[in-house]
Amino acid sequence: MDTIRSIVDHLIAYASEEDWFEFKDSWYDAAGIGEYISSMSNAAAMCGKENGYVIWGVNNKTHELTNTTFDYRKDIKGEPLEHFLARQVIPDINFRFEEVSICEKRVVILIIPAAKTVPTSFNGNRFIRIGSSKVNLNKYPERESKLFDVLRNGMPTMETVESYTQELTFRKLFLYYEDKGIVLNKNTFKKNLHLLTKDGRYNLLAQLLSDNSQTSVRVSIFHGKDKTSPLYSVREFGNSCILISLDKVLEYGDVINIMQADETDRVVERKEVPLFNQSAFREAIINAFVHNLWIDQNAPMITIYSDRIEILSRGTLAPKQTLEGFYLGESVPVNRCLSDIFLQLHISERSGRGVPVITQIYGKEAFEFRKNSIVVTIPFEKITLKVGDKVGDKVGDKVGDKSTGNEKKLNPTRRLILNEMRNNPNITQLQLKDIVGIGETAIQNNISYLRKNGFIERIGSNKNGYWKVKD
Repeated sequence: MDTIRSIVDHLIAYASEEDWFEFKDSWYDAAGIGEYISSMSNAAAMCGKENGYVIWGVNNKTHELTNTTFDYRKDIKGEPLEHFLARQVIPDINFRFEEVSICEKRVVILIIPAAKTVPTSFNGNRFIRIGSSKVNLNKYPERESKLFDVLRNGMPTMETVESYTQELTFRKLFLYYEDKGIVLNKNTFKKNLHLLTKDGRYNLLAQLLSDNSQTSVRVSIFHGKDKTSPLYSVREFGNSCILISLDKVLEYGDVINIMQADETDRVVERKEVPLFNQSAFREAIINAFVHNLWIDQNAPMITIYSDRIEILSRGTLAPKQTLEGFYLGESVPVNRCLSDIFLQLHISERSGRGVPVITQIYGKEAFEFRKNSIVVTIPFEKITLKVGDKVGDKVGDKVGDKSTGNEKKLNPTRRLILNEMRNNPNITQLQLKDIVGIGETAIQNNISYLRKNGFIERIGSNKNGYWKVKD
């Protein structure tokens, strides 16, 4: 009973129903249940799940327990329901009903094993789940073809999906390994790193580790708290070996994680407070890369708002992972071979500490499980500053809003430019012109003054570099 209850608790924790499970109150229709067995079995196979489920006693909108009156022992024209269903479900997949009491409320769960070698049918028809509906599979030939492919070859993975191109080079990968003190063997690295399909062609993992991965990771910075606010800049880290892209994203995190001077209760030495916890940010970024659903050719996405960072990875939990295990730090890699590479390079460890580190600092609410993605939110810690004689004003909604003693000697325009550069190190002169409200020549003159007097430094080229504000 404890196992059944844990299944129910796990599914209730999802934000909404998935293709492989359905909530009901006390609905009853014998043929309809048979169609659900077919559709959930096939959907579970396509989603890489061991089982599909229909659960009675849970509201499908609120996920609250409803104390179902559904009776799975009821006869259909003198025939037991389970016998009626088993007689028409082909092949025999050994589905079963279970009953449990949770918080003194009755819950019934129908456990439906995933299809194995052929699609599961009921009454001669094969069904599949699309959104919240069960439909006849033969009306959707592309989904039917995909289901047969999964049943024959298993779920597609980075190792089984072919690279979009077979003209791959790995110079950067070899250099990256050398920097870590590991020498790759040119004759065996493809096999050892699992870069080839069973047919000997480069796979998607090889493409992502090659000199041109054809995949970029985007970092977008918005002025306000949502995407309706002005967009400061977009940085692309990619079209290179993803190991290098990962390093660049982590380095960029160091750039934006400014230290804030906390003068509260200062006696001798002032306290410096980072904008966000660097360890949590690092773990979230690494997890996003390791567990991203790369087979869809979509990279993780990082969005920076005025009060937080959101780190989105594509896909959902690994098929054998549960929410409880996820929060406990039980390591179940989505991309095992990529995870092995990260482990070998000491980028990550398989101790499962990443999620517990984040939840210890920001709580479970830092994670949001969406239909096809997982989002980690890293909030900014804005300190309280003195403004004139007024104490307790909150730092504004701009990233890194602060002034040093020397900066206070600047005129308001130059202080505003400095603040905007802190908020967005990649800000352009054209963007500054729009924000500050002065002409382009005046922007150039003010930037020249700030550089000449040591307030700012340009790192890198004018086109691809960024501004560093000196404290």
